[in-house]
Amino acid sequence: MEIDPLLKEIARVFTSHNKKVFLVGGAVRDILRGVESHDFDLATDATPEEVIALFHTVIPTGIRHGTVTVRHQGLSFEVTTFRTEADYIDGRHPSRIAYAATIETDLGRRDFTMNAIAVPLPEGKPLIDPYNGIDDIKRGVIRSVGEAQERFSEDGLRPLRALRFVAQLGFSIEEKTLAAIKPCLEITAKVSPERIRDELDKIIAAPKPSNAFLLMEKTSLLELILPELATCRGVEQKGLHHFDVLDHSLFACDFAAQRGESQVVRLAALFHDIGKPATRALNNNGVWTFYQHEKTSAALCSALMTRLRYSNAMINDVIHLIAEHMFNYEDIWTDAAVRRFIRRVGVEHLDALYRLRLADASAITGREVPTDYLADLVSRVDATLTQATVLSLKDLALSGRDLIAIGIKPGPCIGIILNELLESVLDDPELNTRDQLLEIAGKLNQRYFSEN
Repeated sequence: MEIDPLLKEIARVFTSHNKKVFLVGGAVRDILRGVESHDFDLATDATPEEVIALFHTVIPTGIRHGTVTVRHQGLSFEVTTFRTEADYIDGRHPSRIAYAATIETDLGRRDFTMNAIAVPLPEGKPLIDPYNGIDDIKRGVIRSVGEAQERFSEDGLRPLRALRFVAQLGFSIEEKTLAAIKPCLEITAKVSPERIRDELDKIIAAPKPSNAFLLMEKTSLLELILPELATCRGVEQKGLHHFDVLDHSLFACDFAAQRGESQVVRLAALFHDIGKPATRALNNNGVWTFYQHEKTSAALCSALMTRLRYSNAMINDVIHLIAEHMFNYEDIWTDAAVRRFIRRVGVEHLDALYRLRLADASAITGREVPTDYLADLVSRVDATLTQATVLSLKDLALSGRDLIAIGIKPGPCIGIILNELLESVLDDPELNTRDQLLEIAGKLNQRYFSEN
């Protein structure tokens, strides 16, 4: 294996002090797969205190567990002393560790065989592979180190990591490893929402997220972590739809992933229809309807993302797209209707909404719709935006101070009148002059707020 010159440089610091050091973890797996890696984790027989003494800049990131971060030439290297672990009381972290004498002992505590390979530094050979991880990488198999249920009972995040690797790498999970997930759900339930969220983000960033989510359903992880999504199974849809709500949602996320969409669009694609189970009803013709499901979906998604500790900004962006995804453009839309659409969606959200709609439409039949699917709407919106168009209160030819100046009382009525003025201008942009708006405002004030 060819070793990065910077790794060799760091390794010689260890070996010059009679310390052993190995490249371990995901970097080894990636290199063996022919994928370039710059995220280097090292394992050593040097104690954290000894590592601190060897390098100029060392951050004690996890010194309680034998881990420090070495800063060298602008890069960070996580360095962990050979160790064993025991007593995983919280379902995530060992409450007791002990330093080990050999790299083989250290590899025995790791999750999957593909992550339990060590490369001696600086030479790069011979590779140390006590669990046949190299063969598993060649075969594209995710297999636990030792007894799978024991590994998963130690760390409840490991089952989710296994499924994430399925989506990321296109690997399959060895049968016994997959079967061990369900008995350990109570351990996974102890994992912090933030760590669950991080794994979900990595899944939706993968080339085909549905590979992981379908296995989450099979192992009951989906019901545990995303019950709102799990309830979509078996909720059939009529008309053009070829899939139930769950498969439709997963395939929408896949299409968003294939197009390289943003995290916001991928999350919106995944959760855009989770309100359908709650809103499904039979109409007089015996056909299932889902009236206002976008509003229910947005509310459920807000609660879900809050539970998983997403930022308020991320939550607001995702639920806004979900709430607006059911627009139904037709050629008969007036120019005023186009302006109202732009105002409601927001210029800054238009592109993301188009992309969500493309993913949603593609997932109806499972066939990708052409990129010009919304060409007519996009053309009209773009034409509207090139004009000096009033789309928000700040575009009006007057302000609240102007209304106060003509005798309208400060307070809620100012906002009400300004919004009424905006509606008038959206209908007829030529009304956006100060004199005309003041005249309309006076009439509105007289009609709604006059004490007489």
